[in-house]
Amino acid sequence: MINFLKDLKRKDHKRYLGGLDILKYIGPGLLVTVGFIDPGNWASNFAAGSGFGYSLLWVVTLSTIMLIVLQHNVAHLGIVTGLCLSEAATQYTPKWISRPILGTAVMASVSTSLAEILGGAIALQMLLDVPIIWGSILVTAFVFIMLLTNSYKKIERSIIAFVSVIGLSFIYELLLVEIDWPTAAKGWVVPSFPQGSVLIVMSVLGAVVMPHNLYLHSEVIQSHEYNKQDDASIRKVLKYELYDTLFSMIAGWAINSAMILLAAATFFKTKTEVTELQQAKSLLEPLLGSNAAIIFALALLMAGVSSTITSGMAAGSIFAGIFGESYHIKDSHSRLGVIISLGVAFLLICFISNPFKGLIISQMVLSLQLPFTVFLQVSLTSSKKVMGKYANGRWNTFVLYFIAATVSALNVWLLISTIIGY
Repeated sequence: MINFLKDLKRKDHKRYLGGLDILKYIGPGLLVTVGFIDPGNWASNFAAGSGFGYSLLWVVTLSTIMLIVLQHNVAHLGIVTGLCLSEAATQYTPKWISRPILGTAVMASVSTSLAEILGGAIALQMLLDVPIIWGSILVTAFVFIMLLTNSYKKIERSIIAFVSVIGLSFIYELLLVEIDWPTAAKGWVVPSFPQGSVLIVMSVLGAVVMPHNLYLHSEVIQSHEYNKQDDASIRKVLKYELYDTLFSMIAGWAINSAMILLAAATFFKTKTEVTELQQAKSLLEPLLGSNAAIIFALALLMAGVSSTITSGMAAGSIFAGIFGESYHIKDSHSRLGVIISLGVAFLLICFISNPFKGLIISQMVLSLQLPFTVFLQVSLTSSKKVMGKYANGRWNTFVLYFIAATVSALNVWLLISTIIGY
C-alpha cells in the first residue's frame, strides 16, 4: 500500500499505448468509407436487393475484402513516401504510362461526382419537391463552398458525423422489417449469378471498390503527419492505420449490406423491382411508415453531400499529383481538379433523362477504370526504389495482382455479356 501511494506521487511514469490511442488515428478510413456508401451504392444496392433478393450480398463481402487489402496497401504508400498515389505515379513512372491512367482517374472521379450530386438532388426532391436540376445546383454549390472554406479537419469531423447518422438510419430501418437471416447469411458467402444480374454485380463492385478512393486515402493519410523518419514510428503508424482501415471498411460493409437487406425484405418480397430512388421512398412509406421514408431521404442527402466532398477532394489530389504537387484547395491545380470533377458532373446531369440508370452506369464506369489504378498502385508499392524496405513482399504482391486480375476478368465478362445481351 505504501509503495502504491509513493507511486501515485511520481510524475515520470512511462507512457504505454492503450485502447484510446487508436482514436488519434481514426479519421482517414472513415473519410474514404463515405465514398462507398454514396448514392451510386444506394442505387446499385437497392437494384440488387429488389431484383435478386439476398443472392448478391456476396458481392459486398468480396468487394469489401478487396477494398481492405487495397486501401491498406495504398495508405502504406502515403505513410512511407509522403506522396499520394498520383504524385508517386508522376515521379516514378514514365509519362506515357502515368498520364493516361491519371487522366482516366480524373474521369472516374467525374463519374463519381455525378452519382453523388445526383443522389443529393434526388434526396432534395424527395424532401422538398425540388427539381433535379435545381437540387444539383444547390448540392454542387454547397460542396464547393465547403471545400473552399473548411480545413481538412473540419471536413473530416463533419463526414464522420454523416457516416454515423447514415448508419443509425439503416439500423432504424432494419428494425422495422423482418429479415430472413439464414438466407442472408448464405448470400453473404455463397457466390451466385442470377439471370440478368451481371450489370448489377459490376455496378455493386464498382460502387464499393472505387478508384478515386485509392488516390484519396493515400493523400489524407498524410494529414495526420504520419510520414515519420524512424523505423519504430513508421511501424506503429502502419499498425494503427490498419485498425482504422478495418474499422472503417467493416462499417461500410454493414451499411451496404443493410441497403440490400432492406430492399430484399421489402421490395423483393413483394416482387416490386426498384427502378428509381424516389420510388424506393414512396414504396417504403406504406410498408414501414412515414418516418422511415423521411429518414431514408435524409440519410440519402447526407450521403450525397459528404461523398461529393470526398469525390471533389480526390479529383483535386489526382490533378495536382499530375503536376507533382500534393492536394491543397488554395493551390490552383488542386482547385482546378475540383472544378473539373464537380463542373463536368453537373453538366452531364443536365443531359441525363433517367437518373437511377445514370447512377448505376456511373458505378460501372468506375469498375472499368479500377484495374488500371490497381495495377499502377501495386507496381509502385512493390518497388524497392519507391518503398525501400517497406515494399510489398512476394505474397502481398501476388494477392494484390490477383485482385487486379479478378477485377479485369469481371470487366471483360461484363463487356462480353453486354454484347451478347446476357
